[in-house]
Parts: sequence; C-alpha cells; structure tokens
Amino acid sequence: MTTRSLVLLPDPVLRQKSKPVERVDDDIRRFADDMLETMYEAPGIGLAAIQVGEPIRLLVMDVSKDDEEKSPFVLINPEIVSTGDETSTYEEGCLSIPDYYAEVERPATVTVNYVDRDGKQRTMDADGILATCVQHEIDHLNGVLFIDHISKLKRDMVIRKFTKLAKQRGGTRL
Repeated sequence: MTTRSLVLLPDPVLRQKSKPVERVDDDIRRFADDMLETMYEAPGIGLAAIQVGEPIRLLVMDVSKDDEEKSPFVLINPEIVSTGDETSTYEEGCLSIPDYYAEVERPATVTVNYVDRDGKQRTMDADGILATCVQHEIDHLNGVLFIDHISKLKRDMVIRKFTKLAKQRGGTRL
C-alpha cells in the first residue's frame, strides 16, 4: 500500500465532478487500499478519490473510535437514494482543508446505494456520524466542499486563507 498526496484547497481539482468507476478490478482495490492508508495516516475518517487527485466516484470511510477495531468502508459509485426528514449538526473538518472546522447541518439519516470492493451492489442505511461522513464524502465526488454549507462570509475567509498558504508553500498538494 502507498500513502498518496492530499489535494488541498484552493486546488481547482477539488471542484471537479468525479466520473463513475467503470469496472471494479485489482487496480481499483489497490487504489482503495492506498486511500485507506492515506486516510488513516492523515488521520481522518473519510476520503474521496478526488482528494488524492483521482476524479473517480470512489470513497473510503472508517468512523470507528480510536479504541475500537477498525471498520473500513469502500464505496464505489455511491448515490444517496433517500434522506430522513430530521437534521443533525456536527462539527466537520476536511483533510483537504487542514485545521479548519465548522458546524454543518445535514440530514440525520441517509440511504446510499453503492458498489463494494468485490463489485457487488449494496445499500447502506446510515445515521449519526456515519451519515454525516458519507454525505461529506459524496459531496466531494460532486465538487462540493463542506465550506459550501457555511455562510459566504466564512467560506470566503477560509478560501483567502488557504490561497495565501498555498502561495507560501508553492503549491496545493501536501
């Protein structure tokens, strides 16, 4: 497995809409394993392929707590098919926007259809932090960032800050 470089705000790659995965094969499984290693190393609880520069509809997640056994998910071509009526608010962060957090309100429950790493069609009913995480990562696949769910004023401040940091660093990859 290989740890991949993370794409950081303001890289325009993060605004690309990802394309469906055509076939689940060993290359896709290896890539998913690399993404999991990258996510755990960062550390984070979710990572979309676009965040490592690959505009394909693949994401990985693991919302298990540090003292629990790892419970990774690989979702290929995920699609939210329904959301609950209630909402919940969590403080979200993002590996592509390091050290910035904001309260985001989202549906409290979601149902997601996806293909697993074996190429089988699956359905996931998610609530709590898992529902928030899967929505956050699917947003990435659609070119949407969690800062798009906060006020324009706060979002503009974050974008300015990360644009300045990228200029100082000489790039938008970490």
